[in-house]
Amino acid sequence: MDVLSDVLAACRVEGAVTGRFTLSAPWSLASAGVDGAMFRVGRGEPWWLAVDGDAPVQVDPGDLVLLPHGSPHIQMSSPDVDAAPINLAQVLQDTGVADRLHTPLVFASGGGGAVTDLFSGIVLFRETQRNPVLRMLPKMIRIRAADMSVAPCLGPMTEMFVEESLACRPGWKITAARMADLLFVHMLRAYLLTHSGPGHDWFRGLSDPKIGKALMLIHNDPRAPWTVESLAEAVFMSRSRFSARFRELVGESPISYLASRRMGIAAERLALGYLRMSDVAEEAGYGSDKVFARAFRRWCGMTPTEYLKSRGVERELGESG
Repeated sequence: MDVLSDVLAACRVEGAVTGRFTLSAPWSLASAGVDGAMFRVGRGEPWWLAVDGDAPVQVDPGDLVLLPHGSPHIQMSSPDVDAAPINLAQVLQDTGVADRLHTPLVFASGGGGAVTDLFSGIVLFRETQRNPVLRMLPKMIRIRAADMSVAPCLGPMTEMFVEESLACRPGWKITAARMADLLFVHMLRAYLLTHSGPGHDWFRGLSDPKIGKALMLIHNDPRAPWTVESLAEAVFMSRSRFSARFRELVGESPISYLASRRMGIAAERLALGYLRMSDVAEEAGYGSDKVFARAFRRWCGMTPTEYLKSRGVERELGESG
């Protein structure tokens, strides 16, 4: 699990939007999705959630739902509800929250029937699309209230996270951000302990003694001149067996994963806005600015200077290639 802690440390929270929705049946809310992770936990009546065109699933009171990619979704009091969905983006715009990302949102809606209280949080992470944890997660993770033995604090922690922000007491922004970090880590740990689905799964690599050790080596020293051969030798496997096993569990080759790790470090250093290109290249494990610039462009489709401009940092790095 040490490697998981290391990677989670790169999930930098840039902001959070929280809300509490009091909804009386029949009701329906539609979200076009956000560039961040979404939390949901409800009290009162069960509710239904359809993520990105999938069939709706029932969510019981106390179940904790995480949408790691902020996928488009519809929430509703029942799967056959006739009520026209309320557009959450429009609600955010009408209340001014869309222009002030740290402003909590409280509203009530519905047809006057049985009530569901939804506690909601949107957490905005730096480098969401390229973070090695976030990009490997499914579009929905649900921890059932009945399964909270793996993380009994999750439900109360989510409610506390929302209530703390709604109270807006002095220091609430930093408190909410820290609580969001902790909640996210607890949810991922719970997911790791309970998930056994098929397919490529980055987390499965952590529980394999040899592949987990290789992941740890990469994360502890990404600047080292790792090759498939040297990683395989370090974990006492043949090159072919190691390469196949790594791809089977992690979903990409060891060298591709190493490159992603290095580029993630480089992107963070570039965003600081004051390091020289040679310093960034060295920290990412590249001895040449030109080689680093080409690798960075392959990774995200932009040169380091173009990347900085896309992040609102105006600084010429003088890269070549």
